[in-house]
Amino acid sequence: MTAVPVEAPVEAPTETLPEETVGEPELDEQTVTDKPWLVIVWNDPVNLMSYVVYVLQKLFGYSREKSTRLMLQVHHEGKAVVSDGNREKAEADVARLHSYGLWATMEHPS
Repeated sequence: MTAVPVEAPVEAPTETLPEETVGEPELDEQTVTDKPWLVIVWNDPVNLMSYVVYVLQKLFGYSREKSTRLMLQVHHEGKAVVSDGNREKAEADVARLHSYGLWATMEHPS
């Protein structure tokens, strides 16, 4: 049996890297939080108030009391915010409300 010579491991050079300094953040820098999109149901002359309560309960799982409160806000003030969230969720909620015949839009507060 012949011995195979083993090479000694090569040592990496010991080089000192310069220290990286991280400065403090500027005081005028602000963290911007993403505001949610709002889904608004509008008053219309077509749908019964009881139907609007039913749709809000079915689509969003709201209690009868909350759904009634939102419906009355739509009836008396002309509109009510019924949900919020990211853009995709708001778009989906508006589409679902439209599928039940309610007038709904979405907006992003500035």
